Amino acid sequence: MKKFSPGVWPTVMTIPAVVILLSLSIWQLNRYAWKVELIDHLTERLSEAAVPLPPGDLVVADWEHRRVSIEGQFDHEKEIHLFSHAKKGRKGFQIITPFVRKDGGGMVLVNRGWVPEHKKEAASRPEGQLIGNLPLTGVVRKPWSKSYDFLPDNNPVSNVWLYGDLDQMAAHLKLETAPVFVELDDLEVPGIWPKGGQTRVTIPNNHLEYFFTWLGLAGTMLAIYGIYGVNRAKKQGADDKAV
Repeated sequence: MKKFSPGVWPTVMTIPAVVILLSLSIWQLNRYAWKVELIDHLTERLSEAAVPLPPGDLVVADWEHRRVSIEGQFDHEKEIHLFSHAKKGRKGFQIITPFVRKDGGGMVLVNRGWVPEHKKEAASRPEGQLIGNLPLTGVVRKPWSKSYDFLPDNNPVSNVWLYGDLDQMAAHLKLETAPVFVELDDLEVPGIWPKGGQTRVTIPNNHLEYFFTWLGLAGTMLAIYGIYGVNRAKKQGADDKAV
């Protein structure tokens, strides 16, 4: 008497599905290892000492998340207000200001930090408008576009920006700038605002959970397939005896 007889169609449907699920689980395991390496790389890069930001064009991918130093002065007349939430959902703005470099390296857009909504306009925080030659340090960040097409566009007329389209900002200000932003470290500013040190690099790593999910589904399908095959074989045996 057969001990296992799942049938053709259950086998045709189950085995390829299990192979696909196992492949997905292995892929997720590889992604997990890659993500761990990426997070370690970013953590190491952010902990390094600041180096001078090179003048002129640069390869954005090579400099993203690197700590850099710059020296020069702000052009506060052309600051940009980038909408942003802070901790506990408080609405406010990141203050992005053109920075004229002392070393002749041109202009770079500097994210000075966060202000609450009522401190959006420069006139509400005059003591925080640092003047003169300033040595600064911060983290290089690349530009970004809006996440979804249905989201509102930047509004240069009202100076309310929703995403960091650096080319659009530079065109609006009629400036030639470096192809990256520099997010300032936290430094003492009269009147507190803007509040620097806002760099947040959050990279989720859920791939291990997905690995166990796909593996569990594959195991469940094999278990159901096995139980079905055993029960079917027993039923066939009982039918044969009855005949």
